[in-house]
Amino acid sequence: MPASRVTYAFLGPEGTFTEAALLQVPGAAHARRVPASNVNAALDKVREGSADAAMVPIENSVEGGVTATLDAIASGQELRIVREVLVPISFVLVTRPGVRLQDIRRVSTHGHAWAQCRLWMDAHLPDAEYVPGSSTAAAAVGLLAEDCHYDAAICAPLVADEQPGLSALARDIGDNPDAVTRFILVSRPGILPQRTGADKTTVVVPLPEDRPGALMEILDQFASRGVNLSRIESRPTGQYLGHYFFSIDADGHLADARLADALAGLHRISPATRFLGSYPRADQQETVVEPHTSDAAFRAARAWVAGLQPGPARTENGSAASPTA
Repeated sequence: MPASRVTYAFLGPEGTFTEAALLQVPGAAHARRVPASNVNAALDKVREGSADAAMVPIENSVEGGVTATLDAIASGQELRIVREVLVPISFVLVTRPGVRLQDIRRVSTHGHAWAQCRLWMDAHLPDAEYVPGSSTAAAAVGLLAEDCHYDAAICAPLVADEQPGLSALARDIGDNPDAVTRFILVSRPGILPQRTGADKTTVVVPLPEDRPGALMEILDQFASRGVNLSRIESRPTGQYLGHYFFSIDADGHLADARLADALAGLHRISPATRFLGSYPRADQQETVVEPHTSDAAFRAARAWVAGLQPGPARTENGSAASPTA
């Protein structure tokens, strides 16, 4: 499909870190890009068919998993992750022209951005009240509304530099200068991206029974097959207190025998396991595979087992001979 006919949804408005991540996708700069007010709205556009794919944040190097995304892709109509993108994160404090630092009483931004600027805020605006925003860009643009009820916003430098009517009071206010956010491009189920040797697989595994050793049984499916886990987070299912699912990133691709075997084991333990996709790693770091967990080792092991149970003896015309013949 020509890029001009592809529609991408993203956590908006324009100028978010999410749009910056989307623009790293080949062809996205010339495609139709539709901002969404929240993660669920972006993913719903994919589910209903009004968008071909959606870019949403899933993990931050400082704050960990983005719970809104983890929950949204764990339920409802199944979706597939087809790509991940890493974006270095920096923050600026913006206001309307004429507002001074000492005038600021309320500051709006996304929750993850607020958490990543705690030290600067404590040092420079210790008494400022936090006003939750749907995104960093939405908080910044909201300053321009006549009925805005806060004095400043924390957002990306791009918004501060390109949005008329905003003034940057402070730059690089993040606590960690090396902060990175991981974004995922999500589409409807289809053909998986090809295996590259530097891949990641994401699954959601409901805890089938809350008992001693239940989590260990899940983890053993990966460990016994030499599959490394790069992320595991628990989230409540929302059904009953104490009911959880685990969101897991594993090194490898569904086409890898060791990973396919691990997923089969997971399904036996937890039949409601949800496969969310196998896709290339953004850092292109190749997966280290021990010789005994390679595809060749799995093929050799299956051939050995098959050889232990030879088929029935055959007569001259090819039919199975009687056991007593």
